[in-house]
Amino acid sequence: MNTTQKLIRNKIGLLNLAEELGNISKACSVMGLSRQTFYRYQELVAEGGLDNLIDRSRKKPNIKNRVDEITEKAVVEMAIEFPAFGQHRASNELRKKGTFVSGSGVRSIWLRHSLANFKQRLKALDKKVQEEGIVLNDYQIAALELKKDDDIACGEIETAHPGYLGSQDTFYVGNLKGVGRIYQQTFVDTYSKLAFCKLYTTKTPITAADLLNDKVLPFFDQHSCSMLRMLTDRGTEYCGKPEHHDYELFLAVNDIDHTKTKARHPQTNGICERFHKTILQEFYQIAFRKKLYSTLEELQKDLDEWVHEYNNDRTHQGKMCCGRTPMTTFFDGLKVWREKNIA
Repeated sequence: MNTTQKLIRNKIGLLNLAEELGNISKACSVMGLSRQTFYRYQELVAEGGLDNLIDRSRKKPNIKNRVDEITEKAVVEMAIEFPAFGQHRASNELRKKGTFVSGSGVRSIWLRHSLANFKQRLKALDKKVQEEGIVLNDYQIAALELKKDDDIACGEIETAHPGYLGSQDTFYVGNLKGVGRIYQQTFVDTYSKLAFCKLYTTKTPITAADLLNDKVLPFFDQHSCSMLRMLTDRGTEYCGKPEHHDYELFLAVNDIDHTKTKARHPQTNGICERFHKTILQEFYQIAFRKKLYSTLEELQKDLDEWVHEYNNDRTHQGKMCCGRTPMTTFFDGLKVWREKNIA
């Protein structure tokens, strides 16, 4: 059933029920509709088929109130020439050129031409570059660079091969009796979705660096793959003065670049956040119902077993995995990356 049929299935249902029962009055009574409504639906189908049952808006645009073609063309050109300008800024700039149109008028024109937001204006700019081969001005170049930075800040992560970008975050597991607060340091390779986890009783730069030193870097070194960049939030365990902060120093010593997420935007590190939801639902909620843990080591052992299963047996629907396991994706991506480097 397509979208059109979903919108009109109640109307079709009335017509089909009447045909099946052979009694229009009974069908209308069952559906809670009048016979007048039935005949109206029947007449619409007879005139234009089932698509004629879709409710159509009776509102008609008042063309007389629209701006002239010259003004509309100027507003559209402004959107493509300065894609980062908002509607009021565009209105002010057009006024300086002798074209008078309000901010709301600019937005109305942009809506008609699918230029209402920054992404749509960049799309129109890209289309014009491809069709006409125009030379970009400084404002257009700046807008494209802003879009690239915004993609990184909003979770559209660019990743080319295993080790290209690692995502790290801290997950609060809970309070274990006799142990205290439990924190999980999480690492996820953004290409293969390969994950490493380790539990701690504190949330400090030392523990953040320890995960990389104990589990992540040895694994990548074992397969002759280097870690190029790390993505973290702006928590105190990850950020500080480079000359005094243990985590920052560890990254510098291992020649790993550090990218920080946009402030107050946890979705920037969405790969780690989604993994935390998975591990909560598939491991912690089940493990804590089935077993009472008295030590951190006991919980770590079960966690390691689940992470091994996650990496090697559990299929993943990520962008690069496409139904493969993270470990399979890791080795396949590593193979392709090495072939490209040799070529």
